[in-house]
Amino acid sequence: MKGKDFLSIKDFSPSEILYLLILARQVKTHPTTYRDSLKRETLAMIFEKPSLRTRVTFDVGIQQLGGFSIYLSPAEINLGKRESVYDVAKNLERMVQGIMIRTFAHEIVEQMAQYASIPVINGLTDYSHPCQAMADYLTMWEAKGSLEKLKVAFVGDGNNVAHSLMFAGAQLGAHVWVATPPGYEPKAEALQWACRRARETGGSCTVTNDAVEAVADADVVYADVWASMGCESEAEKRSKIFRPFQVNAELFSKAKPDSIFLHCLPAHRGDEVTNDVIDSPRSLVFQQAENRLHAQKAILLELMRGEFVRLPSLVELQETLHV
Repeated sequence: MKGKDFLSIKDFSPSEILYLLILARQVKTHPTTYRDSLKRETLAMIFEKPSLRTRVTFDVGIQQLGGFSIYLSPAEINLGKRESVYDVAKNLERMVQGIMIRTFAHEIVEQMAQYASIPVINGLTDYSHPCQAMADYLTMWEAKGSLEKLKVAFVGDGNNVAHSLMFAGAQLGAHVWVATPPGYEPKAEALQWACRRARETGGSCTVTNDAVEAVADADVVYADVWASMGCESEAEKRSKIFRPFQVNAELFSKAKPDSIFLHCLPAHRGDEVTNDVIDSPRSLVFQQAENRLHAQKAILLELMRGEFVRLPSLVELQETLHV
């Protein structure tokens, strides 16, 4: 994957996604092994949307690998208005070694990758959130010991997080259920792709309008805000529509007794999740947030490493971690 872009989990093979997860576990377990792997490499971080976890984990991650980051706010670039995506890409490719972009339209990330000769990483778009999904499945793997055949229930809006959960689950052989109110399902093409890939890996992907059906006997229950960034004007309307999809103690009790709760954060407590669930011992939301750091370090390593930096092979990593 060296030199490639990380725009969507769909773009890779199941073995490549598995490799990144194993590398993330290795990086997390042995951080000093890789501390100079990106020495003097620079990552430009373009933010069209605000962020806590994405900003901190990419900034800290590249520094822990020996590199540097440059934060570029909307005021400094104002993509498509102050400067075109093409011009930004052609400038940055001559100054830095990688670009992370967090924006609205997925087409902007695709254009940046098309025009820039350096790796481009999708930090979030309205269509997908691949780095989040990598952290999510890393957390599930740590908690459950395996990813194949896990039942993962996402309850809420069929948004970018739901898309990436489906894509990653399909790559890794999990059974992903997405429960949404009618009219808020994931995009049809995203579901179709996930179902096709899941048939190859032994997993499955199911969309339903019944939250109880989705959560029943689930290994993982996942929630996200009902009104994502860009949908704030719909917050009041969505609050009424999504209320039956709140992950509360009653709904969570339908999952397996040892199930875990995940949330990509920030959480609107009392809306999509209640305090007794998100603060319970079975909630791993802060471990999940930390794992953004380790998953993204693996992505940075694989995409931005220099010509003379050798990373372990998939077989070597599997032997090291006994997987």
